[in-house]
Amino acid sequence: MGKLIVLEGIDGSGKSTQFELLASRLEREGTDFRRLRFPRYMEESSALIRMYLGGKFGTDPESVNAYAASTFFAVDRFASYASDWRDYYRDGGVLLTDRYTTSNAIHQGAKLAGAEREAFFRWLYDFEFRLMELPKPDRVIYIDIPVDRAMERLRAREAATGTGADIHERDGAYLMKCREAGLAAAAHYGWNVVGAFSGDEARTAEDIHDEIYSIIKGA
Repeated sequence: MGKLIVLEGIDGSGKSTQFELLASRLEREGTDFRRLRFPRYMEESSALIRMYLGGKFGTDPESVNAYAASTFFAVDRFASYASDWRDYYRDGGVLLTDRYTTSNAIHQGAKLAGAEREAFFRWLYDFEFRLMELPKPDRVIYIDIPVDRAMERLRAREAATGTGADIHERDGAYLMKCREAGLAAAAHYGWNVVGAFSGDEARTAEDIHDEIYSIIKGA
């Protein structure tokens, strides 16, 4: 079997930037790997995701419960795996992915608390990795960021690109719950946590990248 490395974080954490920095470095080194990004918004398998995030089922993220919403994203991952990278992975290939099952732990786990969240965490990995037979990650890097700083980045990105925020991104209280769920998931599953800030100071993208790279090389 191959190796699956996941970069995670709440919206605005800088996760996608770190994904590109890591991918570029691996390419320069001549590492044989493939990139993945989830959700795959341009594919048919993401139809329910687009409806959910677009507010078709309600503009409050909690209009759809954690278990139902998780299945929307899981189906997209299954379609990707079965039609695109299953053979590559089984032949020993290395996959670097921007989001994965782990995003359900963060964004859907945010809808639950305490024992209910713990039960959801157990169900989620069993559902996707045992019942759906998707590969389990070998390493998950969770980039942690204070919610107020994440919201600042999201507003700046929206202004710069002219794109509207989805029902997750526009809800600051929900984003706060996502951060809490993300840290709880990291503790529950044993993810690596990398801070985007050192005290009140933002770390440079290069500094964060170097820490992530050292973790990956130690995997």
